[in-house]
Amino acid sequence: MVLRASPFSNGFVAGIHAIGWALIVPCFWYLDRIIAVCKSTTKERSERHEQECYLHPLKVFLGSIFFFLFFLLTAPLAFLGFLLWAPLQACRRPFSYHRVEPTSAERETNRGFEQTGKALFTFASANLCLLPDSLARFNNLGHTQRRAYQIGKRIAKSVVRPNVIITVESPSSCGPVSPFDSIISRTCSDTDGGMEGQSQLPGGHHSDPTESSASIDDAEEPLTEPSSSQPNFNENSNKQGQSDHKSPTVLFSQRPRQQDEEPWEVSSFFPANIDILCLEEVFDKRAAKKLTNTLKPLFGHILYDVGVYACQPPCRCSAFKFFNSGLFMASRFPVLEAQYRCFPNSRREDALAAKGLLSTKVLIGQNQKKKKVIGYFNCTHLHAPEGDGKIRCDQLDMITRWIRDFQAAHRQPDEEVVFDVLCGDFNFDNCSPDDVLEQNHSLFEEYRDPCRAEAGKEKPWVIGTLLEQPSLYEDDVNTPEKLQRTLEAEELRKQYISPPVPKEGVPLVYPEPGQPWIGRRIDYILYRETSISKLCRTELEEVTFITQLAGLTDHIPVGLRLKVTMDSDYDDE
Repeated sequence: MVLRASPFSNGFVAGIHAIGWALIVPCFWYLDRIIAVCKSTTKERSERHEQECYLHPLKVFLGSIFFFLFFLLTAPLAFLGFLLWAPLQACRRPFSYHRVEPTSAERETNRGFEQTGKALFTFASANLCLLPDSLARFNNLGHTQRRAYQIGKRIAKSVVRPNVIITVESPSSCGPVSPFDSIISRTCSDTDGGMEGQSQLPGGHHSDPTESSASIDDAEEPLTEPSSSQPNFNENSNKQGQSDHKSPTVLFSQRPRQQDEEPWEVSSFFPANIDILCLEEVFDKRAAKKLTNTLKPLFGHILYDVGVYACQPPCRCSAFKFFNSGLFMASRFPVLEAQYRCFPNSRREDALAAKGLLSTKVLIGQNQKKKKVIGYFNCTHLHAPEGDGKIRCDQLDMITRWIRDFQAAHRQPDEEVVFDVLCGDFNFDNCSPDDVLEQNHSLFEEYRDPCRAEAGKEKPWVIGTLLEQPSLYEDDVNTPEKLQRTLEAEELRKQYISPPVPKEGVPLVYPEPGQPWIGRRIDYILYRETSISKLCRTELEEVTFITQLAGLTDHIPVGLRLKVTMDSDYDDE
């Protein structure tokens, strides 16, 4: 089955919908500017102070009057557009689908199963806060369209960069291992199973190349290759071996990995060759289109504008929805089935958005027995306000049920499932006393969280993913490489990662004696092994905390790489 691109079943309805929305946009934009001109980010206030600019109050006064007048002039057209737009939401499919026609089957399917029965799958998740500019400024983030372009640009640079492979031979017999001993680069193609030569550096973590922070003011610059003046990927400490490929310097995390500890790293780049990318809070339609246009050369299948609008039947969403779900999914693999479900229990400001669950079924390829190989990928964004743990628990109940129903409805007997992943912004952590109810939810008995030691306790290497909004532009965290160094230093990290939320009326004691300071990790990538094929064995390859979007969002993106091996000798039924 091939999903259609348009959310409407015929072009006439799509055209009427487009006309209605075009009439609404000018009025909406002027309203957005009225608020945005009055609300500055800390970066803008700092720049005005450094430049000794005292005309800002006059700019606010004149700008507010100008935008308000045009808001009033465009309001009648917006009302007419609303009368066309709102009724059509009842017949709109709750997502748009962009698909690039493949030049060959190998570009869209993972051939590793046919040849070796092995493959690596890499997933990433990030909350981008791409709200309308006026609302994003309340999170100390402005210039939504510029940020959307820069975010797409940075992700694209990461995904297409050469992979770094580190091999160490007999480290015990050769003395201390230098981070630059035996570094080999390999360009990964879309068709590669990703298994050749992958290894970790014992006693530490390798990190991806760092890049200089790009100014968001350069929003219309085309994607460029790394400068030829940057250090060589393949240059070791003895200058042995040269390569024509130039890339930024490779940085290594300073904290050594303990024995039996999961492989993890703090990286200034997104993982190379991401297979599926999930983004949250892509509420702005223009920002979603910018991301789609930037990422579509790398991800052939993109679901965006996910969610419902206006008034929906009570069985779906009882409140009027001004914003969609904010979910955005980009996949290298063809999307066979997709289903969106809206949470019916949102409250307060969260009720304005159609938050929910996006469930997809993607085609990976074929195994050695020529059976179709598929994966399930689910992304969500839970209720945000603190103190509403019961609402989030109810939403976790819905997620568990909806995923089970989706997989039961779409699983075929001639298919082998190789992964079942759930990711997104859960808006609760595993260390706050106020989040105890969510921490003990049964979802974590089905899906494995590689960062979780037990309910209420993180593993010692974990890093919080929610940044303190007032300090987003401070010198320690305003570039990917600076944020990387800050996250690796516990004393610095305390200043910029949000602390746990205490129980009302109870003093917070954190961390416990002898435990590291972690902070709030509210962005998750979970995976389940009980729902995949009996032929498959899943191994955790790496967990990544990503700093590449420093200064562009208030969250730390996370990545997960799984190694899947399919047993060709298994006697299936």
